[in-house]
Amino acid sequence: MSGLTPLLVDSLFPNGIAHYALGGLLIGLGTAIIYLGTGIIAGASTFLESTLSYVSDLPRFNKTKYVTSRDWRVVFTLSIVAGAAIYTVTLGDGWWVSEVQPWRFAVGGVLVGIGTRIGKGCTSGHGVCGVGSRSRTSFVNVATFMLVAIGVAQLLQALGVSP
Repeated sequence: MSGLTPLLVDSLFPNGIAHYALGGLLIGLGTAIIYLGTGIIAGASTFLESTLSYVSDLPRFNKTKYVTSRDWRVVFTLSIVAGAAIYTVTLGDGWWVSEVQPWRFAVGGVLVGIGTRIGKGCTSGHGVCGVGSRSRTSFVNVATFMLVAIGVAQLLQALGVSP
């Protein structure tokens, strides 16, 4: 069995596992710092809602918890984008390395946005923070995310849809 493990790891992570482990460590550290510093869970969908409080008069986006925390949330969100851009320019393999067409990413983003509203949170809030704090709701949501993602991937593969 031990001879199978390196083979499995090599096939799942052909570029090595170190940068994934470092990324996970940094995500964990970032969410811990945000939670310890503010008492707020670092879910990305909440960052979007608080950012919309700058431009929308809708009461949904102008709750006190969003307005009072929106400045640091915007900095956090822009830092995620900036970090990805810096990595791409300095260490990445080019600006666009996916075989997936951009319109499919856009449609997927809209569907994920709808899912975050239905699931009352996003994968980062439930998956990283909620599961880490042993939230039952988050465990159910993460299981749902995974089952739906696996099911859709299997369906698309069976239909012959490729990137």
